[in-house]
Amino acid sequence: MTDRPVIGIFGAGKVGTALARLLVAAGYEVRIAGSPRQTALDLLVSVVAPGAIVTSPEELVAAADVIIVAVPFGKGPTVPWPRFDGKIVVDAMNYWPPIDGRIAEVEADSRSTSELNQARNPAARLVKSLNHLGYHEMEDDSLPPGAALRRALAVVGDDADARAVIARVIDDLGFDPVDGGALAHGRELEPGHPAFGRELSAAELGVLLTPAATRAA
Repeated sequence: MTDRPVIGIFGAGKVGTALARLLVAAGYEVRIAGSPRQTALDLLVSVVAPGAIVTSPEELVAAADVIIVAVPFGKGPTVPWPRFDGKIVVDAMNYWPPIDGRIAEVEADSRSTSELNQARNPAARLVKSLNHLGYHEMEDDSLPPGAALRRALAVVGDDADARAVIARVIDDLGFDPVDGGALAHGRELEPGHPAFGRELSAAELGVLLTPAATRAA
């Protein structure tokens, strides 16, 4: 991987295209793949995310060093997880019953949703990030390095090197990266938990990502 990885985005909705705009503006090569049901995807992306390259899922996986999964959680199984061996994969999804419907197996499972996705391909270098702010906030809240009151975004995952790569990407996007440790800590970034949807500094977000058992020790 070079210093500036090629980024592939699964999902050409509001989150995927907002990320594509920020990444292209930051100097990244961006590949994007949408739903097979989306028509005129090249035209759409040329208008809402100029500079991003529309490609097939197969070509995206082959070209990308980092893959961002930004589809609705319920559509997660349609993503080609078996092809992600060795790839750094960012889980930017949230389980959201108003959109996904109630999924009993997810609600009954004590694991974070990212741990469930990791189980789809244990050979993927999965991290959780980019999920705990709204797509409309991504561009509004992005600030250059060193700016005061910069918003923090967390990166959690079991692969420390993968976390470091995504932390650099987040910094380039205009946010302060916070290393949140193990993938299980991604639970704190999900809807219904204190870090979700809040504009926090790096110090404030770091406290929320510390497991409760550790804070009480």
